[in-house]
Amino acid sequence: MTRWLIAGGGGMLGRELEQLLAQSRLDDIVVALPHADLDITDPSEVGAAVRQNVGPGDVVVNSAAYTNVDAAEADQATAYAVNAEGPAALAGACGQVGARLVHISTDYVFDGKATRPYEEDANTGPVNAYGASKLAGERAVLMALPNGGYVVRTCWLYGRYGANFVSTVLAAGRAGKQLTLPTTQVGQPTWTRPVAEQILALVESDAMPGLYHGSASGAASRYEQAFAAFEAAGLDTSLLTPTVTPSLRPAARPSYTALAHTRWIRAGLPRWPQWRTMLDTAIRTGTFD
Repeated sequence: MTRWLIAGGGGMLGRELEQLLAQSRLDDIVVALPHADLDITDPSEVGAAVRQNVGPGDVVVNSAAYTNVDAAEADQATAYAVNAEGPAALAGACGQVGARLVHISTDYVFDGKATRPYEEDANTGPVNAYGASKLAGERAVLMALPNGGYVVRTCWLYGRYGANFVSTVLAAGRAGKQLTLPTTQVGQPTWTRPVAEQILALVESDAMPGLYHGSASGAASRYEQAFAAFEAAGLDTSLLTPTVTPSLRPAARPSYTALAHTRWIRAGLPRWPQWRTMLDTAIRTGTFD
């Protein structure tokens, strides 16, 4: 029996993981705490939650994050508190009780100048405060838990719970709204269900602690992602218009953030499905109904 503590249990990935564990790990004990019940920026709360819910060999998953990329530019203190200091507190508390920590990070730690998928050991260079705060969180976890810390970088998450790009464009399409979307921002649209499944596979494996890339295979632009979503949902793709004009938003976005899965594959873990396969399955199985 394994005890699980999910920080950020009210979010898109946290809720997906809680549901998966409830369905597949009937003997395990799972505690999923949303922000209202666990503020990871409060070290005393973090310490108490970890001590009360997990022990040696158990698992903490940190899916809590400050994810508003534009707001992070104006409120960097909060972004760093949640994305850097919070993971550091969780890592310290896990170290004290002997628990393992799976920390969820992002493709935005990269500068977007690559022309092929970034390897796990590629040089980082975030172009916005959000990415810089997430990178600081990664480093804090790996430094504090060299023998029990796993950092999983993922990319362009969507799923059943909470607002996300796919749910937003599908809602617009069903309402008959025109959308203009960039072809110049390329990443890996990734469904939260396979991410939850792969986190479980990682924890159950003999994979060494450290940094892993956890995202769909292949790559797509935001326009291509929306076009594929419309096709899978049977919506009118003529509502979509591609553009190369960058949006004028407070925070810069990296233009290319596809992730390679070399370390994941070498660890003998299940390969990541292709992004279009993920998206088709998510839509056709009613994720956004």
